[in-house]
Amino acid sequence: MAKVSPLMIAPPLVFAALAGLFFWGMAREDADVLPSQLIGKDVPPVELVQLGETPLLTDEVLRQPGVKLVNFWGTWCVACRAEHPTLLWMRDNLDVPLHGINFDDTTARALAYLEEDGNPFSHLGEAQTARTKIDWGVYGAPETFIIDGDGVVRMRWAGPITQRVLKETILPAIEEAKGAAAGS
Repeated sequence: MAKVSPLMIAPPLVFAALAGLFFWGMAREDADVLPSQLIGKDVPPVELVQLGETPLLTDEVLRQPGVKLVNFWGTWCVACRAEHPTLLWMRDNLDVPLHGINFDDTTARALAYLEEDGNPFSHLGEAQTARTKIDWGVYGAPETFIIDGDGVVRMRWAGPITQRVLKETILPAIEEAKGAAAGS
């Protein structure tokens, strides 16, 4: 009988392990939603610098009463540009402030973009290090977080906010966050 080399067994075992991981990932309750460890926890701190004339987004702003949204974005991000009209609509039509964190970008490009396309943010800041992105668990851009009136993260949406996402996901989550803060 021929001796079986460990090198012959390794490829099928690696394939089986990867297939198991892929199957587990697709079998999640909602495979379109990236999980976040922040849900139900206090909003992480932010260390930002002011970006233009828009008031600076600070820890104090994030802990003020009322539901708020925090959007991570950059001018280099095609999906951020695609969601921008929806953010402007949200600014004009929702009673919830939208705060922005610009990252992995230059100040000049960010300011030029907001000047040209409009600024949807009531408070804004620029992350000059990766610390804020890491603390918030941001994978990329855009990512939007819903924070309740107690400063607790209630939801995270990774990807652009389209009209459908706004209607089916964001607006219901805002109402739920309003109820969570009222019930505490």
